[in-house]
Parts: sequence; structure tokens; C-alpha cells
Amino acid sequence: MISKLLIANRGEIACRIIRTAREMGVATVAVYSDADAKALHVRSADEAVHIGPSPAAESYLVGEKIIAAAKKTGAEAIHPGYGFLSENAGFAQAVIDAGLIWVGPPPAAIDAMGLKDAAKKLMREAGVPVTPGYEGEDQSVERLKKEADAIGYPVLIKAVAGGGGKGMRKVDAAADFVASLESCRREAKASFSNDEVLLEKWITSPRHIEVQVFGDSHGNVVHLFERDCSLQRRHQKVIEEAPAPGMDEATREEICAAAVRAAKAVDYEGAGTIEFIADASEGLRADRIFFMEMNTRLQVEHPVTEEITGVDLVEWQLRVASGEPIPLKQEELFIDGHSIEARLYAEDPNGGFLPSTGRLEHFNLGLEGRIETGVEEGDMISPFYDPMVAKLVIWGETRAEAIDQLAGIAESVEIWPVKTNAAFIANCLRDEEFEEANLDTGFIAAKLETLVSSDEADDDIWQSAADFIVLADTEEHEALPIGLRLNAPGVISTTLTHKGEIRKVSAARSGAQAFATGFVDPARAVVFADGQSFAFERQSRGSGAAAAGDGAILAPMPGKVIALDVAEGDAVTAGQRLMVLEAMKMEHALTAPFDGTVAELAASEGAQVQVEAVLCVVEPSD
Repeated sequence: MISKLLIANRGEIACRIIRTAREMGVATVAVYSDADAKALHVRSADEAVHIGPSPAAESYLVGEKIIAAAKKTGAEAIHPGYGFLSENAGFAQAVIDAGLIWVGPPPAAIDAMGLKDAAKKLMREAGVPVTPGYEGEDQSVERLKKEADAIGYPVLIKAVAGGGGKGMRKVDAAADFVASLESCRREAKASFSNDEVLLEKWITSPRHIEVQVFGDSHGNVVHLFERDCSLQRRHQKVIEEAPAPGMDEATREEICAAAVRAAKAVDYEGAGTIEFIADASEGLRADRIFFMEMNTRLQVEHPVTEEITGVDLVEWQLRVASGEPIPLKQEELFIDGHSIEARLYAEDPNGGFLPSTGRLEHFNLGLEGRIETGVEEGDMISPFYDPMVAKLVIWGETRAEAIDQLAGIAESVEIWPVKTNAAFIANCLRDEEFEEANLDTGFIAAKLETLVSSDEADDDIWQSAADFIVLADTEEHEALPIGLRLNAPGVISTTLTHKGEIRKVSAARSGAQAFATGFVDPARAVVFADGQSFAFERQSRGSGAAAAGDGAILAPMPGKVIALDVAEGDAVTAGQRLMVLEAMKMEHALTAPFDGTVAELAASEGAQVQVEAVLCVVEPSD
């Protein structure tokens, strides 16, 4: 057995591998870039080696640095995780040539499956069903157009070296083919340095079905059943589940057997996934499920397979890489229950799903289910890497039970100020058609407007913010206990600002916030409800600042004054903006708590200020 393992990756997958290695008594070495110097995977490993600047091209993608780190620390093996160098045959060979163990398939298998056209030819020869199309060497526009016309529209143009949804174009009519081909080739050349393409028949009602396979150096290959990864946005998976809903035993047996034949055709070792596209217009049928590609690595969604089989796939990887046979025979593997995984991303669905970066000032994913993450509260979401924050995984005896539990977990996510897709996940899971397994890869695109929740705060959320503030104030600013109901007598009003709107809200309404959780700090109240966060500036205390005595405006956090709107002696009205503080790439408007005069002004434009520094004092009007 391997005694010391270097993990050539970061984030949640590095933490996932470290966890299993530790359970097996295997020492671990993390690698990290400048941006990840204090990352969770670095803190979790037994040792850590710095490998370069923040951009992946200068750190995680530099194979020589990773191999040198393994040599330096005495690691015997390298586990690539997924992404980065995991499917790079050249890197795999370099690891082996350096006298290290490569925790992955042989480089020849990676090469064989690396180009989609060559892989399809190989699969066809192995008796694996392949989508009708063209993978020929003649790449002339005339030949490709002729083949597309013969296949029939709609047709799909795919870069032979593509991946991650890049280098793909659907063409609905012959008149659009040439322009789409040129666009596809440009993108493929820029992304993969290879502009060759293949053609496929566009599948109606497509379902993305994949089979987990595992091979060893003794010639054994098994499958661990299938997963359904049909819920995708722009070809990126969002929700995955196992087993595939609607899969009958006869179809499962045929498609899994085809996956095993595919793995054996390349003498596969380790964990891999055979991806299929299914024409589900008449349900899942073996004669309408076609090979797409093979991922020669561990998949992001591997936990759902682990949950229904009871197998630790990372443990299997380490055992097989050490020369051991696969721990279980095919007849010893079976499906138990149903598992669903959702990818929690740091992105803003209301802002076109743009990535959201910054420090996780508040981070709570609850205690339910299986949470795979590479961050903790206080960590940074960096702009340099994939914005996935965590994988939310649940097991249930039935699919309906798993859906309900996972939706509840997503709705309970508490993250601030970074935006996430938690509410979007919950809406997908709660959708009636998803619950009935009436889904395909176009599900999200067709329903996008209904799946994105409004980020406008409703009356109940405004009420909760006011309740939280009043309760916190009456308890000497202690953190608000989750689920605590208000029972204080009387009515107290507080003025709040949310997204430019100012309201005076009567608080102390018993039980008003039972549906929500949140916290209060000197600057604001943040309410969490249904997977979203809503921040309310404390207008009555300076809107975004704390008050050190009546009218004193304090900095809510360290930051820079980027705009100053008043001078000493100026008359101001309640709610009038006094200045703007920039912190964590966010702008915070600080406003007057009441009508009055600027008696003192300690801030200047461009100045850096510390938390709770007195920036301004407003004296109330007589």
C-alpha cells in the first residue's frame, strides 16, 4: 500500500482525497498556489508545498513543479483528482518516468479516449453503441457539409478535443451549417489548439446517462451502475443522481455491459466514467442510448455512486494503484436506495450566473446530508479557479425522499456576502416535472426564468430583519440564536435600507421570523431564507455604520472611503448619503440617521479606515 500521497489538486476534491487517505493511514502532501496559501486543503494535509503564483497555468498546471514537490517530500504517488492535469497523458507518463505511482489509468488509455473521433471508432469496434455521425479525416468544409446533410438536421458539431461544453454547436438548418462550423472551429482552436471536429445526430429529448467503471492491473473490470446527469446549464452539470430514474433492469444490464466492454477495450485501470447520450423521447431504451466519451478520472459526481453502493471509490483508487485487485466482484455490487448531488456554486443567478468572489464572512451549510467542501467560514472564494463552493449530497430510501431532503438542505444554506445558486438548486429540485423525472438536458434552459428566484425582499423578510435587530439590541448585541422567537412586549420601530429602498418597520412581532434565520452586526441585519441572503443596512444607526452614541457614524468593517458627499457644517436629512465605503469589492453607503448637521468629519476621500472607526458625527436638529 502507498504510504505517502501527493494530491495534485485543490479545493473540495483535495479535501475528499485527504479524508480517505487519512482513514487508510496514508500520509498526505498538498500543493498550493499563492491564492491558496491558507486554504482548507493545505490546512488539512500532513504537509504542503508551494508551487507558484495564483493563476493555474503557473501552478496547478505545471507538472514539473508537482513532480518536484513529490520528490522533495518523499511522496510515493500522485493523485490528480479531477480537472487540471487529471486527463493529461503526458503528465501521467512523466509521473511514471519519475519513478512515482500514478493514481489513474495508464497513459495509453487516456490517449485512446482523449480524442472523441478516435474514441468513437474504437468503441464501435468494441461493440459499444455510438451516435450516428461522422468522424472522418477529411475536414474540408465541403465534406463536412455533405455528411451533415446526409445525417439530417438538427446536427451537432463537436470539437474532437473538446470538453466542458466548449467547441460545440447545434445546427438546425443546412443554411446555418458553414457559419456554425467556422465559429466552432475558432473556439476549438483557441481552447484546445485543435480545430478538428466531428458530427453527430442531434438527439431529441436527450438524457445524459453515465456508467461508473473500475479496472485493475489484473484484468478485472466492473461497473458500479449508472448516474443521471441531465440537469445541466450550458453543458455544465448542476444536479446528478444515481440510479437514473426510469431505468429498467434490462436496459441497465445492457448499457452497463457496454461500459465494461468500453473499459476493457483500452485495458483500463482505476476509476473511469463512460458517458452516454440517451434519446428519451420514448423512455430509456437500450437501442437509443449511445456512447459519447470516456472521462479517464474520478468524476465530480462520484459521491452519488458511493452512496448507493457503499463503496469508497478513492480507497479503491489507492488500492488498485498499489497493485491490489478490485476489492469486490461484479456480483457483490448492488444498488441501495437513491442519491442526489447538487453543485453549490459561488455565482449570482440574478446577475446572469456570473461568479461571485470574496471572503465567506458567514458560512453555514448545516449538519444534514454529506457535504463535500474545500472552504470554511473566513476563507476566500478566489477568482482564479472554478467557483464551486461545495457539493451537497443526500441518500434516501426513495428518489422522492432524497429530493425532499436535498431541497431542504439547499433552502437552509447560509452564505454571506458571496452569492450562491442555493435557491436555484432548490427550485430545480422542487419543480414538479423534475420530481416526476420528466427531464432532459434542456430542462434548465427551458425553465430558467421560473427557476431563478427573485432577489427582492418580501414583507416577511423585511419584518424578520427588523425583529432580528431589535432582539439583538435588547440582548446587548449578542448573536441571534437560530429559530429563536420573539416574545418581547411592545412595538419598536427601526429604519432599514435594502437595495436603495428605505422602510421604517415595526419590530417585536412574536414569531415573525420563524421561517428565516440570520445574524446582526453593528452595520446590518442579514436574513437567510429559501437559500438566499438579504442584507439590510441599519438606517436608524447610520445605515451601514454602527453608532458610538447618538449620531456617530462608525465604519462597519475595514475599507476605503471612495466617495465623500458632505463637509463639516452641512445640513443633512434622514437617509441622505454621507459617504461610500468600499470593502470586499462591495460598496456600502453610509447615511444620516436623522435630520441634523454634520458636526464632525473624520474621514477623507481615498482614506483607509478600520472597523468601528468614527467617520462622522451628525447632531440632530432641535
